[in-house]
Amino acid sequence: MTRDYRRWHSRSLGKDMELLVFGHAGPPVVVFPSSMGAFFEFEDRGMVGALRHKLDGGALQLYCVSSVDSESWYATRMHPRQRIERHLQYESYILGDVVPLIRKLNSHDGIGVTGCSFGAYHAMAMALRHPYVFTSCITMSGAFDISQFLNGYADTDAYLLNPPAFLPGLNQTYFLDQYRRNKFVLATGEWDICRKANEDFSGILAAKGIPHSLHVWGYGSKHDWPDWQPMANAYLP
Repeated sequence: MTRDYRRWHSRSLGKDMELLVFGHAGPPVVVFPSSMGAFFEFEDRGMVGALRHKLDGGALQLYCVSSVDSESWYATRMHPRQRIERHLQYESYILGDVVPLIRKLNSHDGIGVTGCSFGAYHAMAMALRHPYVFTSCITMSGAFDISQFLNGYADTDAYLLNPPAFLPGLNQTYFLDQYRRNKFVLATGEWDICRKANEDFSGILAAKGIPHSLHVWGYGSKHDWPDWQPMANAYLP
């Protein structure tokens, strides 16, 4: 299996960022780590191994990025507006640094996004905010509501970065038409702490006429990596 390590200085974030590319061909998918996670998490947690046959066969290519959650949403000593601004810089890093790298290495038109737990928030927010760039979104045990990080603070960016808040009121055909052409998959476990969040968000997607699939796994599945491995194998790319 091809494994390619990359590191460079991001102007958007003002620091060096690292990522890992797995696979030599196939639809590209950006992998966001869970809360405050790093680029090596997907590999360390056995997720890459669970997808080895797809990666070896050229059916999938993964771009595993680091988060800056500890500098944004989880930076509790910072004012919520500062947390938002740091996250927007992270979004610029993904769009301005990671996406061009993918375009350079992979000829597929669309780019997918995925993540587990809070990584699923990043994936869903990117897919909804930039649906012409990210055309598929596969989430596992997603936690999509960021209001808990804002301490009651509200502004336009806070609203537009929170999918359960902005999607119900969104009526712009520019976005909705593309959403309806894209792929959305939500997977969760029967005993998952985020099961209700996934079922609720599925209801929001349905109310907006956005095709998607919701999969609630059985077998005692919970909010944990051993349950996410077979989910990733089932739904990626």
